[in-house]
Amino acid sequence: MRTGVITQKIGMTRLFLADGTHVPVTVLKLDGCAVVAIRNQEKDGYTAVQLGSGFAKPKNTPKAERGHFAKAEIEPRRKVAEFRVDAGNLLEVGDLLQADHFVPGQKVDVTGVSIGRGFTGAMKRWNFAGLEASHGVSISHRSLGGTGGRQDPGKTFKNKKMHGHYGDENITTQNLEVAKVDVERGLIMIRGAVPGSKGGWVMVRDAVKRPHKGVPMPASVKKRASAAAAPAEAQAAEQNASSNEAGA
Repeated sequence: MRTGVITQKIGMTRLFLADGTHVPVTVLKLDGCAVVAIRNQEKDGYTAVQLGSGFAKPKNTPKAERGHFAKAEIEPRRKVAEFRVDAGNLLEVGDLLQADHFVPGQKVDVTGVSIGRGFTGAMKRWNFAGLEASHGVSISHRSLGGTGGRQDPGKTFKNKKMHGHYGDENITTQNLEVAKVDVERGLIMIRGAVPGSKGGWVMVRDAVKRPHKGVPMPASVKKRASAAAAPAEAQAAEQNASSNEAGA
């Protein structure tokens, strides 16, 4: 099991195929999705990677979180989430995930927070048909009907589908297809609609029910520049500068 990614929903557009037909797609953006920490079996009792996405200003980040990101030596992130992985698919802290972590044609499971619609009636909330618009029904065409509140059973059972708060909850849509990926711009285009509003955070994982072969293992990442390479580059720059001064 590989890690998923944290993306931000940009909006919807369409892609034209070779035969001229078009398909609707939702555009998701990888905004600096990096590994912040790892969880291992010996220390934590499970294996997972903690990812952070979306750059945040240090002054707007709580002090404890600033220390957490400083330990990982990465910039503060706006959204942090964990993904369970197998022990063989653990990544290194500082790895930056790329858009080609998923391949076109692959099925994925997408999780997002649905758009909040406030207090709504039962017809809109639960897709009830309503009462008949005919003789004998007046004023209550959009009512939900009986709720069992008289002598038998004498109460309304829990979890009865009634009017109330609608939306603003975690929704997972399974087996959506990856239509296209753009590594340079960090875009993942999913065929069809994706839960959530524009600008909302969306978690994308490999489909559990329909696994895909040929995906990058353990992930498609961009490694962080090693600390040993920095002094060597600085030393080379100093040597070039001194040679230029000597030539002058």
